[in-house]
Amino acid sequence: MALIIGLDTGGTFTDAAIIDSESRMILATAKALTTRHDLSVGVGHAVCSALTAWGGDRAAVSLVSLSTTLATNAVVESVGGTACLVLIGFDNESLGRAGLSDALGSEPCIFVAGGHGPDGRPQCTFDSNALLQAVKGMKHRVSSFAIAGYFATRNPEHELAAREIITRASGLPVTCSHELSSSLGGPRRALTTLLNARLISLLDRLISATRAEMGKQGLNCPLMVVKGDGSLLQADFARSRPVETILSGPAASLSGAAFLADTRHAVIADIGGTTTDIARLQGGAPMLSRDGANVGGWRTMIEAAHIRTSGLGGDSEIRPDSRALEARLQLGPRRAVPLSLLCCDHPDITDLMTLQLNQPIAQPTDGRFVIPVMPDGVPDWLSRSETRLAQTVLDAGMMALCELATTQVALGAVDRLVRRGLLMLSAFTPTDASHVLGHFNRFDSQAALCGARLLARQKSANGNEIADSPEAVSQMALDELTLKSAIAILDTAFAEQGAAEHTISSSVFLVNSLKQRQQQLSTEIKNPDSKAANKMAAIASTTLSLDMPLVALGASAAAYYPDIARLLGAELIVPPFSEVAGAVGAAAGSVRQRVMILVTQPSEGVFRIHLPAGPIDLPDLKAALKQAELHATNLAAERARAAGASIVTVSMDRQINEVSLGPDKTVFLQATITADATGTPA
Repeated sequence: MALIIGLDTGGTFTDAAIIDSESRMILATAKALTTRHDLSVGVGHAVCSALTAWGGDRAAVSLVSLSTTLATNAVVESVGGTACLVLIGFDNESLGRAGLSDALGSEPCIFVAGGHGPDGRPQCTFDSNALLQAVKGMKHRVSSFAIAGYFATRNPEHELAAREIITRASGLPVTCSHELSSSLGGPRRALTTLLNARLISLLDRLISATRAEMGKQGLNCPLMVVKGDGSLLQADFARSRPVETILSGPAASLSGAAFLADTRHAVIADIGGTTTDIARLQGGAPMLSRDGANVGGWRTMIEAAHIRTSGLGGDSEIRPDSRALEARLQLGPRRAVPLSLLCCDHPDITDLMTLQLNQPIAQPTDGRFVIPVMPDGVPDWLSRSETRLAQTVLDAGMMALCELATTQVALGAVDRLVRRGLLMLSAFTPTDASHVLGHFNRFDSQAALCGARLLARQKSANGNEIADSPEAVSQMALDELTLKSAIAILDTAFAEQGAAEHTISSSVFLVNSLKQRQQQLSTEIKNPDSKAANKMAAIASTTLSLDMPLVALGASAAAYYPDIARLLGAELIVPPFSEVAGAVGAAAGSVRQRVMILVTQPSEGVFRIHLPAGPIDLPDLKAALKQAELHATNLAAERARAAGASIVTVSMDRQINEVSLGPDKTVFLQATITADATGTPA
């Protein structure tokens, strides 16, 4: 019997599952709340509960495998550490490509002379002195550095030199773009590197917390982390490549869905606290995105399961749309701690919200609180005003937003602290709405009710209150979640069959058709006799439906997805253990590493092999291809073993691009050598 503990740390819950990898039986499962202020607490509770439920010898556990949505959530919510982007050989116009400028925001960027051409030769001298001076003035303003060099995938020498300078001058973590992707496309590679740099401290905290709890539980076995393609990485190897764990949790959930659901073809929707991840299961396996994972609107260069992630979850922030004339709510994409959950640790918030209800005029900050997420104290790279606000919340442990920020400037500073992951917002969420309507009662329903009352009395643009009761505003919130989820699922389904992205969401007509359908269903549920009347009164209609089974995963899937499936006219499958599908999938993974090496011909009689350590030239194409395959095989196997594999198998693919100039004449352009190394966890 070979036992594996699968862990899935999400924004709201941390799940655990113990699996016998030989019999493929699920022996025990457990759930615990994710404790963002100290991740070890939630991880420890989940592991301990699962081990206690199983009751066997802990020495029999041979591996702990961890999947997480924290990296995905951080990208969707635009939170994480502050990184400085170093661009070598790029011009200012590069920031306008691939969304790089938007992703960078107000964070610093250093332009340095250098970089290479397509043939791997330097395009100009690397300006190491300019970089050193810039880094000296930057090291106290940021938490990490991201380096992207022009054509660094053809020759990484300037990136490697820059990393040495930055590491020596700052001592901060540094990410090089050539180590994350071998593909061309400098701005998108820079974007991927920037995201990686922001996420380093986040994943490091999670791995350290998990290892500490493993020690407390007597688990003396390896720890591995799930990548975005569903394969596994040894934990220390993953620390420097956290961006590869983007879509880790969703990929593990897809593997879990294939394991748990009795279907090989379906649309999978995994609803968590922060996001809903939607993908297609084809032939019992998740489809992979060769073009790179698209998360939160950013197209990365990380190969991952072909998943579309939307900022829709049980803990999505709900706020009134104050610009709309009619009563309307806005949902997500930012996550908020549900008021009903916050009250479990801070019961005084009910009294604070009661005081707000007693005020004659509703304020935008009513029913909104902030919690510190700074286990190491206030960072020294914040501005003076941000430092003061962060320290105030850290000292208090929790504060009402109206007490912390009394001006628009202060509200802006608080928002920046939330986006950087140093403060967490608590506000009304779909989880609270479910408490008010009696669909869910795990947390404090009274706090949810107070939050609903505060939200209901907020004003729309015409000066009227959003809703006339807490029940009405709660139903509005759940209806919005149902509608947005249905739109996201249909967008995915149409895109998978060849239509444009956002086919439904970009069409006002189709969105309104879904809204009308939702209103009809609501009327029919309240009054079954109205169904026939609606049918007789209709002159024309548009029907949008999902013609494939819908597999819903997540702790709240059984609560939210019946309405979503009804709106889509789809068969709904909520499999057993669906609430811990990510943990199940994490335990069922294997190690996989891919290496791509390019061979080009910069001049007659010269064949250049572009290796991670730098290019080498050979005079013969056949010898160059053989050498490239040897390097790819060895490097893939080496990376697989470093990633935690024991017995490694390598498969090879060779693609040669040539131009025919006649029946007996061809011209070589380039060759791509791909080595895939797979193996079972050591």
